[in-house]
Amino acid sequence: MDIELSPEDAAFRDEVRAFLRQELPSDVKAGAAATPSVFVEPDIGQVWNAVLNQRGWLGYQWPAAHGGTGWTPMQRYIFEKECALAGAPNLTVLSLKLVAPVIWTFGTEAQKAFYLPRILSGEDYWCQGFSEPGAGSDLASLQCRAVRDGDRYILNGSKIWTTHAHHANRMFCLVRTDASGRKQAGISFLLVDMNQPGISVRPILTAAGDHEVNQVFLEDVVVPVEDLVGEEGDGWKLAKFLLENERGGSCHSPKLGYDLDELETAARDQSDGRGGMMADDSQWRRKVAKARLEVQALEMIEMKIISEIAKGRAPGPQTSLTKLLASNLRQQIDLLAVDLFGPAGLQLEQARPLYGDTAPDPVHSRAAQLAAPRYLNSRAWTIFGGTNEVQSTIIARSVLGL
Repeated sequence: MDIELSPEDAAFRDEVRAFLRQELPSDVKAGAAATPSVFVEPDIGQVWNAVLNQRGWLGYQWPAAHGGTGWTPMQRYIFEKECALAGAPNLTVLSLKLVAPVIWTFGTEAQKAFYLPRILSGEDYWCQGFSEPGAGSDLASLQCRAVRDGDRYILNGSKIWTTHAHHANRMFCLVRTDASGRKQAGISFLLVDMNQPGISVRPILTAAGDHEVNQVFLEDVVVPVEDLVGEEGDGWKLAKFLLENERGGSCHSPKLGYDLDELETAARDQSDGRGGMMADDSQWRRKVAKARLEVQALEMIEMKIISEIAKGRAPGPQTSLTKLLASNLRQQIDLLAVDLFGPAGLQLEQARPLYGDTAPDPVHSRAAQLAAPRYLNSRAWTIFGGTNEVQSTIIARSVLGL
């Protein structure tokens, strides 16, 4: 695997850098920097999406035939890395990277023609209806029912930990259409209009004080049959395809490396309590160096996966490895931030947002104000998208053959 950029890729990198310097709005960058969650609010995310869409770069992971850039895997990686290094906000992953590939891979021509342009334009904002109160890691045990009634399905049940359901006008949803046989075989994948009677959204505040997840209740909710993706009973297959994209559809290492850079910069001005600065503290530097080496190792694994994708191979179960490593590193780096700021990093401001004119003033610094909520928010990394235990099992069975 050659990790040196070709002249063409180096020129592309320079083009992306120039674009980011000129077009990334300063208030959007500042808002992203002051967001504890991995999911940025629409007032930031949708603004940046619109800038990228105008340039034709929003669907950077999409095939050209479906309105995307048609970039190579290396170009996609370069774009993600440069966006991370520039401090750009995360894109709307649920819409762009999860449901869109399912639609263009398994959807009907009518579904592709209707939904894909609306994702790029921002007309549709999606949430994911997978987990339920009794079906989290054991997703196949879901009980939300969809009963066929002529040319429509009638949905009843609830979904939980539904990110940004309070913003979304669409939900892609796993439902049970058959309870007679093997539980994985009776699941189907539906596209649900959130703006209809029978849907209610109850907020769930995280330990960090963020409102990013919700519980969604569905009571006699109507979904036209034409919004079934694939065939009845295909839901488990589609969910596995989607989760492979969620776990490995992006490169985590650039953002993790950027956050380490930010911590090292902050350490230059942070007292160690003994008359020196944290940047000169040997124990602190040892922890940062360890994290840096682990991030670099993760980057090599991600680059290997990119090289496999470039050869036309699917990401496969090794995406569970990157998800596992990235989740642990995310938590490790956020803990380093709490360690860096000491007592000042323990403040937990409950007001949101932490950016803009109405943001509460920090007690010490904005970076210190973010330390505790980021640390608490990132506890979810080892749960969402499949717990660490689930990822370890997948790695053991599918990668190591145990």
